[in-house]
Amino acid sequence: MRATFRLVEVEDVVRIPPSELGKPIREAAMEQVRAKYENIVNEELGYVILVLDVDVDPVGKILHGDGSTYHRATFKLLTFYPEVQEVIEGEVVEVTDFGAFVRLGPEDALLHVSQIMDDFIDYDEKHGILIGKETQRKLGKGDPVRARIIAVSFPRGGMGGKIGITVRQPFLGKLEWIEEDVKKASGEAKEQIQNAP
Repeated sequence: MRATFRLVEVEDVVRIPPSELGKPIREAAMEQVRAKYENIVNEELGYVILVLDVDVDPVGKILHGDGSTYHRATFKLLTFYPEVQEVIEGEVVEVTDFGAFVRLGPEDALLHVSQIMDDFIDYDEKHGILIGKETQRKLGKGDPVRARIIAVSFPRGGMGGKIGITVRQPFLGKLEWIEEDVKKASGEAKEQIQNAP
């Protein structure tokens, strides 16, 4: 599994308003960068979680009619950048009749019922679980899952975003199911070896 968290170095011009000019320049720049970048989502950066460090040029510029100073700054961002085909682990945080939401980093991904298993699935609203009709496998809140990202859309406005995942592939799904499948496959392999001529 690849890591979807990245440290990204960004350069930008930071506007420090007159009300902040009495503070140390680094502190004032950090506040402005955090206000502009933290919690945004875009295609280039992904989900920006945190501004880690700011290196700001102490010499700035003043524009006519604006009491603010403008400084070149370089800063590091901790981002979450999901990629299509990436395998990732998360936890089920909500179950509905149409699927489950799985927490992946700072975002919840949709695991649609059609992407859970090769079985008819019933939704038990009372217990908040999805149950395979033949397999009797259950998926509920708090269950750890391994999934493949099949769709990522970044919003144009800078907030939100959508991630779609699947567990309908070998060695994906609720971690308990994966262990069961591995044991079953190991047992079948041993049986084939013992029955070989």
